[in-house]
Amino acid sequence: MDDGLPGVAPLARAKSQWVPVRWSELPGWGQDALHEAWNAWLRSCERPAPTVGALCGEVRRLSIATAEEQRRFIEQRLQPYRITASDGNPSGLLTGYYEPTLKASRTPSAEYAWPLHRLPAGLRNGQPWFSREDIGNLPQAQAALRGQEIAWLADPIDAMLLHIQGSGRLQIQQDGRTVSTVRVAFAGTNGQPYRSINTWLQQQGVPITPWPGATKAWVRANPQRVNELLASNPRYVFFREEAMSDLDAQFGPRGAQGVALTPGRSIAVDPGSVPYGTPVWLSTQGPAGRFNKLVLAQDTGSAIVGAVRADYFTGWGDDALSLAAGLKQPLQLWALWPR
Repeated sequence: MDDGLPGVAPLARAKSQWVPVRWSELPGWGQDALHEAWNAWLRSCERPAPTVGALCGEVRRLSIATAEEQRRFIEQRLQPYRITASDGNPSGLLTGYYEPTLKASRTPSAEYAWPLHRLPAGLRNGQPWFSREDIGNLPQAQAALRGQEIAWLADPIDAMLLHIQGSGRLQIQQDGRTVSTVRVAFAGTNGQPYRSINTWLQQQGVPITPWPGATKAWVRANPQRVNELLASNPRYVFFREEAMSDLDAQFGPRGAQGVALTPGRSIAVDPGSVPYGTPVWLSTQGPAGRFNKLVLAQDTGSAIVGAVRADYFTGWGDDALSLAAGLKQPLQLWALWPR
């Protein structure tokens, strides 16, 4: 068993142990296109994190450097640490998430009937409030949300998809054409527990793959049970609307670090294991693909818990959905930390 490097002490985090290793132990090190990760690193430097943020001046200067210069900088200034659980287990789970792009309307209609809401006045993020079922049934909950509608969607599963992913792009429709595109970003929740609607469907004996197509097919075949399905997830997510410039459109939504996410180079982590802004070497192999690459810890999520646990931001569009839906495979992580 490799016990790390002589003279370099392991680091203890709240939810993980970091064991120092040699660069040669990182699978695929030296083969990644590091310049593709540099944009994500520059984004992290917009909100410099403690310790690792001290490197941001050099990171900015090296944004136009050669691949060899970038690799040499990383090797000279950073020490790789294998991330393990407290029991020494270095294996974990990688999943994926993406930013949905959906058609929406500013006004409700028979076609666009499923609203997205702003955070109600006076409600704090995570403060216990009405459940999703209550919001559908109780007049006092509906009264509190009246006037808080951002837009309406045509499909209840698309609305749930936004609630699960936490952000998305809305193509605002008028007279059958797109008149603008805006982003809706996470603003808070009703403080209720998250429950997977896929788990509920599986309990009914319903196949859920491919997601979300199979779920939408079930909804079309069982319209009388749609509210029952939706109510199986008590958590309700509120959004805020953000204008989206041409530059904004080239990046994802802002993650928990407060910076825009970069497709294929941003991950969500448990901040008790990996601090925001940390460069991370990610290695995974499974049905969705084999990746050995540099990524940045820039986000988190309610399901992203544990030492070796990450959610890989795949971007937006159909290809991003396909990759995110198929990602559920073994994971190893190495934190790259200033010497």
